[in-house]
Amino acid sequence: MQFLDEATIRVQAGKGGNGCLSFRREKYIAKGGPDGGNGGDGGDVLLVADAALNTLIDFRYQPSYQGTNGTAGSGRNKTGAAGEACFVKVPVGTTVIDADTEEMLGDLDAAGETLLVAKGGHRGVGNAAFKSSTNRAPRKTTPGELGETRTLRLQLKLLADVGLLGLPNAGKSTLIGQVSAANPKVADYPFTTLVPNLGVVRIDTDASFVMADIPGLIVGAAEGAGLGAQFLRHLARNRILVHLVDVLPEDGSDPLDNARGIEAELEAYSPALVERPIWIALSKVDQLDEEALQSLRSRFCEEYPDRPIHAISALGDIGVDALKNALMQFIVEERERIARDEAYAEYIEDLEARIAADVYAHSQRVRAERQRARDDEDDDEPEVVYVHE
Repeated sequence: MQFLDEATIRVQAGKGGNGCLSFRREKYIAKGGPDGGNGGDGGDVLLVADAALNTLIDFRYQPSYQGTNGTAGSGRNKTGAAGEACFVKVPVGTTVIDADTEEMLGDLDAAGETLLVAKGGHRGVGNAAFKSSTNRAPRKTTPGELGETRTLRLQLKLLADVGLLGLPNAGKSTLIGQVSAANPKVADYPFTTLVPNLGVVRIDTDASFVMADIPGLIVGAAEGAGLGAQFLRHLARNRILVHLVDVLPEDGSDPLDNARGIEAELEAYSPALVERPIWIALSKVDQLDEEALQSLRSRFCEEYPDRPIHAISALGDIGVDALKNALMQFIVEERERIARDEAYAEYIEDLEARIAADVYAHSQRVRAERQRARDDEDDDEPEVVYVHE
């Protein structure tokens, strides 16, 4: 299935039904009075988080959704039927933004959660409602109101316990392919991964976690360079980040400088995101002898003294099980701590809110910069003058 993590849709709620103008007309009943009923309310449009979906690709082919109109009232004080609501399924982890006002309407981060995005029009009132002691035969009714119309921008942030980040060809896809049933593309050239991949890492029959692999980052990613910047938002919901660092880069660069550069990009993208636990995984260690590996590991321990540092090789099956088990233990302990420690749970909730705000602000900056670039291109176009001879 093709992956799409951003889409724009148009939603229109149903119109309310008109009120009815009617008077009671029955044999032997003179001056029966007004009996026009009210119309029905228009149908709402709601988004529903569905755990079975993991991409927004469907919205590329079906970008419009509409609630049904309410029916008009009728005589004998009959109220019109309300319009049916339109329920639009979206993946869990979808953020909803009003494209016209740039207001964030909601964040659907749990299966079954719903969000009202367009309210149906209010029903019209029939003439029976206007009867009074001074107006026994009102001919006044009101029409049904139009439903709300909105253009929405949907942004998907994948839900995963562990997020992998690093330079292109750091070994992220190889790792997730080794520890899960995911089947990402693996090759010996940069930017092999073009879209995020999800994999379930199973430790035991009742112990597992979800790992996410995003396209590799490069220096300047937060400003739009490379492919990974547009997918950085998928790291926002991870409980822990694992930074894979190639111990022997093909370009001869220093692994520690590479690690510093990537984390600087992460902080530029979201200052709050770097508050998440970040572990270091020295990747492809089968390419180094023991002495060189220990020297490099010592440098990383000195640079990041408070972080776990793992030495792994997915192809060589070195340290992978130890990393999986340590991640599983961390995730279990993290869940237990959130459940029992109210202050820590509030901190995590606040952190997630700050990360979401950073992601939203970055998205707005990127859109504004793209618009300025388009405006500059329009200004640079030469003026064409036609001379009549």
